[in-house]
Amino acid sequence: MAPATILPALALLLGTGLISAALAWRSLPMTFGADQLLMAGVKLVLVVLAVRLANRAATRALRSWSARCGDEAVAALLGSLAPMLRALISAMGAVFYLQNIGVEMAAIWALLSAGGIGAGLALKQPVQEFFNYLTLLLDRPFQVGQWIQVNGITARVERIGVRSTRLRNLSGEAIVMGNSLLTGSVVTNCDELEQRRVVLRFALEAEAPPAALEQLPQRVQRWLADGPGLRLDRCHCLDLKGTALVFELVYALEGSDPQAHREVQQRVALGLNRLIQELGLRLAAS
Repeated sequence: MAPATILPALALLLGTGLISAALAWRSLPMTFGADQLLMAGVKLVLVVLAVRLANRAATRALRSWSARCGDEAVAALLGSLAPMLRALISAMGAVFYLQNIGVEMAAIWALLSAGGIGAGLALKQPVQEFFNYLTLLLDRPFQVGQWIQVNGITARVERIGVRSTRLRNLSGEAIVMGNSLLTGSVVTNCDELEQRRVVLRFALEAEAPPAALEQLPQRVQRWLADGPGLRLDRCHCLDLKGTALVFELVYALEGSDPQAHREVQQRVALGLNRLIQELGLRLAAS
């Protein structure tokens, strides 16, 4: 969250709190009898005890939930929610106590509502990013260490933060992407692919010797039949376009590592070019 966004919201909340405290002080009865003071003290002690008991129960419930979830990221998130939950319970206890001792809360509620609306508008973007962070943690479209593709970028996930996610692409550059962009885009999880299908089309000059053209698919199939990191599907001549014969080579890449996939694709392309030259064939002009 940017400091330029948080500081105005904090100033607004602080000012609202001070004005609310002043209104609450002015609405208190100016004279208290002994019985009233005693009753107010007893109520204060009871409210403090109730708030402490509720805070302890809520904290214990969060710890139990985080221990059962079995995910470090979710456990850390639940642990970070504990102070917020304690503050909410304490605020509710304070409001309950003020109402019981006779403080007029109408003006204070109106002021707090206006302050809450202003703070909500100031913190709209950070709050949206936080809920997108919760979406990434609960839906788990990807995890740290996995390779993903998003908006034409292939990168490994290094860290999922509250506002943004840090990625590392194949060339080693760090990419920081907002969580809202990730939740609003189509994300491909490369690590969950058992194999990737590759279709390679190329055209050869039809004026080449027919024996060499007929021999090419068999030579490619024998060459790639036992290739490491891939599984051959087929190699056929599909079409005749003008003075060019269109061939299609289809194979599957094994594993989920994009870097290994590119190395296999490079080996196939260079080997196919060498085989075409050995047979005395030539690629048709595109």
